[in-house]
Amino acid sequence: MSYAIYQVDAFSSEPFGGNPAAVMPLDKWLEDELLQSIAFENNLSETAFMVPVEDGFELRWFTPTVEVDLCGHATLATAHVLFDHLAYAGERICFHTRSGMLQVLRHDSGYTLDFPAYALSDGAVDMEICAALGARPSDVKQVSGAAKLLYVFEFEEDVARISPDFTALLAASDRCIIATAPGDNCDFVSRFFGPQVGINEDPVTGSAHCALVPYWSQRLGLERLEARQISARGGEINCEYGAGRVRMTGQAVTFMQGRVRLAR
Repeated sequence: MSYAIYQVDAFSSEPFGGNPAAVMPLDKWLEDELLQSIAFENNLSETAFMVPVEDGFELRWFTPTVEVDLCGHATLATAHVLFDHLAYAGERICFHTRSGMLQVLRHDSGYTLDFPAYALSDGAVDMEICAALGARPSDVKQVSGAAKLLYVFEFEEDVARISPDFTALLAASDRCIIATAPGDNCDFVSRFFGPQVGINEDPVTGSAHCALVPYWSQRLGLERLEARQISARGGEINCEYGAGRVRMTGQAVTFMQGRVRLAR
């Protein structure tokens, strides 16, 4: 038995940028253990699996170690595969996920993801986390409904200089850390550290922007924001916030495609 698989660089218009994700279309669901094994073998931050249903597709995301509730870049990658490789008819795709209905719209400037916004509440500075990051933030927000903390710094260079001890970070918290600051040449920058889900640093994290965009929209008084994730690969996301939704626009490019062969 073999299945088509695609590796897509999401939130990038060229190979080697943005965040790579594997996308594997299925006719029906395989066993969860097998899906996790495929994601572990791929060893990318996320592998997306999709199955067609009457009004769209069921979509699931796996890191090398766990299934996650929401993933932006792998959703973008899946939409790209449907539009560019599988001749999907129409300009809008509906995905049924563990985080509810998600939509992706294709247009001339790329793809726009329509995701739910996370609610934020005040948090406390955790000195063990600060020691693991090698940096202390000016503010901390807890992300409701997600195992994430938002650590806010004063300057872009503060975020750029963070060099985590990932073993210590994993021991310090069961939540992933989103580090953010005002951008020098954009509205805000960020980095995402997630050893808790098997990803030390994610290159470009769409789901993190479901917390980042509401925060910066309120702080800056803007509905439209330009964001940049300043990981080694890096990526840019044009964002919009309103009515409890976050819309993120980016591009994607296929890096390679092939087949997964399973002895079944």
